[in-house]
Amino acid sequence: MGKDQSFGNLIEVGDVILHTDIMTEYFCCDIDSCHGRCCEEGDAGAPVTLDEIADIEAQLDGLWPQLSAGAQAVIDRQGVAYPDPEGELVTSIVCGGNCAFRGAKGCLLRQKPISCHLYPIREKKLGPLTGLNYHRWNICKEAIRVGMERGIRLYQFLREPLIRRFGQEWYDELSFTAKQFIIHNS
Repeated sequence: MGKDQSFGNLIEVGDVILHTDIMTEYFCCDIDSCHGRCCEEGDAGAPVTLDEIADIEAQLDGLWPQLSAGAQAVIDRQGVAYPDPEGELVTSIVCGGNCAFRGAKGCLLRQKPISCHLYPIREKKLGPLTGLNYHRWNICKEAIRVGMERGIRLYQFLREPLIRRFGQEWYDELSFTAKQFIIHNS
C-alpha cells in the first residue's frame, strides 16, 4: 500500500495525517435525534473554499426565496461567507449560530460544502499535508450510540465524503490501514 506511518495517536495515510479515533470510534449520524443541530449551533459557519463560495453565489438567485429574512439580511450585509476570527472563510450565520443556508428540511445548497459533508471530521492544512481530526460534540451522543449499535466506525460512516475529498484509492488505503490498526490494537 503506501507509506503509512504511526505517530502515537496520529497516523499518516498518503499525504493526510489523521487522528486514530477516526478509524476506531463508532459513529452513525442520527438526524432524527439531533435534527441537524450541527447546522444550527456553533460560534462560526462551516469552512468553505473559494470555489465553494463561487458555487453558492451562483445558486443564490434560485435560493433567495427559500432563505429566511434573517439569512437574506446577513447575506446582503456580508455576503455568503466571511472570515472567522482565525481568518478562515466560513458560511454566513444568522442569530449567532444558524447556517444561513439551512432550510426547514435541511441544507438548501445543491451540494454541501465539503466541510459539512465530512463533519464531524475537521480538516486543517499542515503545510504540504492535510490534518484530519474528530470533532467531538455533545449533540452527537446519539450518533456514537447508533454507530456502536450498528458496528459502524467514523471512517466507514463518512466513506462518501472522504472519497469525494481524497479519492477512492486514498479511501481504500485508509480502510486497509484502519483494519490493520484495529487488529493490532485490540
